[in-house]
Amino acid sequence: MNRFQRIAGFDRSMALASSMLTTMVSLAILSGAVLAGIGNKDVAEQIIDRYGLTGAGADAVRQIFSSAADTSVGVLGALFLLISTLSFARAVQRLFEQTWRLKPLSVRNTVNDAKWALVFVIYVPVSGWLVAVTGRGHLTLAVNLLEASLTGLFLVWGGWILSAKRIPWRDLLPFGVIASVSTVVYFVGAQLYLPRLFNSYADRYGAVGVVFAMLSAFFVIVLVVVGSAALGREVHDELGRIRQGERPPDDEVRREWDKVVDQVRERWHTTRGRITRFRPSRRPKRP
Repeated sequence: MNRFQRIAGFDRSMALASSMLTTMVSLAILSGAVLAGIGNKDVAEQIIDRYGLTGAGADAVRQIFSSAADTSVGVLGALFLLISTLSFARAVQRLFEQTWRLKPLSVRNTVNDAKWALVFVIYVPVSGWLVAVTGRGHLTLAVNLLEASLTGLFLVWGGWILSAKRIPWRDLLPFGVIASVSTVVYFVGAQLYLPRLFNSYADRYGAVGVVFAMLSAFFVIVLVVVGSAALGREVHDELGRIRQGERPPDDEVRREWDKVVDQVRERWHTTRGRITRFRPSRRPKRP
């Protein structure tokens, strides 16, 4: 919890989700133009099949993404996709640098960011193709496990390349395992919850509700990755202490828990004081 707070987990997750939304929408539009050119199913139908959307949610997705089939892939479109993907890669890079307390490289790591962005652009359609080919039904759990394993490998490799190979891939294994298990849970829950979320947002806000639903879905999956990174770093450090034969004091867990409780209590009192300060005073009315 302390490490998650140090890396501003919720704020970082929202920033990553926003950047991911920009990248994914650009990728979906350009992919729709390519798929329409070779006669395959358009992006809207793939999204609908991927998450089993029906009703208002499916209609809103068609309204937004079906026009992608009429979009020509131009230089400006490809350039915007490149810039947005590199920006997203740099945001993920900062996550690993802050979690592992590395010196930020920023634009000096652009070559590695470009490698990660290229693999990410390949990974997204491959993951969707995997689900489309294998189907659903009784294979749902097997598909989710296979997709989560692919995701775990991608995240471990991504942490290694985005850190400019400063984090050994062995140190990233706990993060990869935790993220894989967490994404399995997320994928299973997404199959049940996302259709309802898309339909609810589409009924309330129309076609733009799809964007809100996508941002919500991206925020949850990014939050899982950020939390897995913080927990994976702690697991790696603890395994290192075990290998070195270090043994914590018997009361360390209690002291750490008391510290967390004190921090939460202090923040609660601070927030409560601010609310009380801005609350209008109730003075008795004069007769």
